Amino acid sequence: MELRAAIRRRKMTRAFASRPVDGGLLEELLDLARRAPSAGNTQATGFVLLDRPGLVERYWDVTLPGPPSAKRERFRWQRLLDAPVLVLVTTEPGRYLSRYAEPDKAATGRGQSEQSWPVPYWWVDAGAVIQNLLLLATEAGLGACLFGPFENEPALRAEFELAPDLRLAATIALGHPLADEPGRSAGRARAPLADVVHRPGIDSA
Repeated sequence: MELRAAIRRRKMTRAFASRPVDGGLLEELLDLARRAPSAGNTQATGFVLLDRPGLVERYWDVTLPGPPSAKRERFRWQRLLDAPVLVLVTTEPGRYLSRYAEPDKAATGRGQSEQSWPVPYWWVDAGAVIQNLLLLATEAGLGACLFGPFENEPALRAEFELAPDLRLAATIALGHPLADEPGRSAGRARAPLADVVHRPGIDSA
């Protein structure tokens, strides 16, 4: 599949077959996904790979806790819970500070603190890796769904014993897609290109 086709076909999948994803394919997708640009070539985006049923179940136990009659049973996307793979995308802000304190970057002042970054590029760079992975999954014929850990981040970090300086940018469910209903936002029309491309000096003429 060409890149243009993958971009046009990519969508969020919320229903998965429970059969596993080939481990070699997973490794290839993650290796390719990480080949995204990063500020200062810091390469601080990583993955926590949950590709066994017990690990996946522990994720849902943290994020959808309680007995079957509680939060998990009320969850709208029940077949999302069948995804055989969850990828937690991580980033390390501290590595950007260390990188930008090195001699070739020190003059920028970005190595002083997180507040010295008007735009926190650890999130920008993680987003580039995430988009790579979503497109690669589409190209490989897999489904993928991106969602945030939000208020569950501290509990997930504790559950999977992540280093204290790691932040969770997103979770991506991967697997073989099944037919599912579109999400509530899917019907929103895409803005015309003219609304998102601005040409200074021309648009105001």
